[in-house]
Amino acid sequence: MVGHRISRLVPQLLRILWSSVRGGRWRQFKQVALQGFSIALKEASRRQVPLVGRPSLNLGPPFEPTPLFQMATGYWASQAIYVAARLGIADVLAAGPRSGQELADATGSDRQSLGRLLRALCAMGVFRTPAADRFALAPLGEALRSGVPGSLRAMVLTLGEIHYEAWGQLFHSVKTGASAFQRAFGAPLFEYLGRDPEAGTRFNEAMTDFSALVSYAVLLAYDFSDVRSIVDLGGGCGELLTSILRMYPAMQGTVLDTPAVIAAAESRLASGPARERCTLLAGSFLEAVPPGADVYLMSGVIHDWDEDHAIRILRNCQGSMARHGRVLVVECVVPEGHDASFSKLLDLNMLVMNGGRERTRTEFRELFDAAGLRMTRVIPTLSPLCIVEAARK
Repeated sequence: MVGHRISRLVPQLLRILWSSVRGGRWRQFKQVALQGFSIALKEASRRQVPLVGRPSLNLGPPFEPTPLFQMATGYWASQAIYVAARLGIADVLAAGPRSGQELADATGSDRQSLGRLLRALCAMGVFRTPAADRFALAPLGEALRSGVPGSLRAMVLTLGEIHYEAWGQLFHSVKTGASAFQRAFGAPLFEYLGRDPEAGTRFNEAMTDFSALVSYAVLLAYDFSDVRSIVDLGGGCGELLTSILRMYPAMQGTVLDTPAVIAAAESRLASGPARERCTLLAGSFLEAVPPGADVYLMSGVIHDWDEDHAIRILRNCQGSMARHGRVLVVECVVPEGHDASFSKLLDLNMLVMNGGRERTRTEFRELFDAAGLRMTRVIPTLSPLCIVEAARK
């Protein structure tokens, strides 16, 4: 799968390589390429089975439950992984194998219950047992460590908490078309995150880690060499934007996000690379966006919103961009038909969490058209995400 993605990217990679050499950015390109391909290959090695359409566990004889039964009990596995992440087991094992008692002491857990959790996670390939009563990280479990490239720990934590509870109200969303999250928590997602500091911090950390993964995919798929100014709408703590600014030293950038997120970004980016070229701006892209930019970038933003709100955001960009400006939407593009695709489950998650949706190529074209924009191309990346580009009509 990764090999197929790389082969599709060869023409774009060659263009970016050439523009980097010509523009004196070979060192930056080399660093991004090495890190990006390293992460992609690690992710490929962790994918033992497909995520959609197949049972997630090979439980072996004599008990072989039907695929449908295994799908229906998928939350058993997801909650086991969540508890391991919350206990920080992978961080303890980063120093080497530990006994069950050592792990129980380190995490403040009941020895027998933790042992049962570890046994299940070993069966799932998250951990392994190199010797009797010794537990170690398996390649799949490396992503549960904190603060390492490709970490999914913060993402697993938010999935196991607010997402898990909201998904319990999926029936409500399907019956009414309304957000399940609001039914579960009594407020829309972003309003709730603004008033619950712990949930908000965890969610923002998850998005920051995800942006770090997305940044390599974007930088190896899109040539920004002709861009002087870029605005990252809903850019969180600036991980994606500062990655772009590091590779393109002549570019100026702005992150627009809510006041709480911008406050966190101020702390996180206080002395980071490219900080002097990155402006942090609190505001709402539903109301207005900074004018005059060459590119308005939105990674995982448009899918949060229904059609009316998404069109409003895109119209704000259309009315503010430079003469030859463009919009880049970094999201999944749902394939037509009924073949297996993770994007189709992700689409349900958007319905549950915020009443949003993932879109097909046709739906993106219609959305841009309603906002006075013209979809120019859809660019694949090393990740499951695409870069959907649009310009003024």
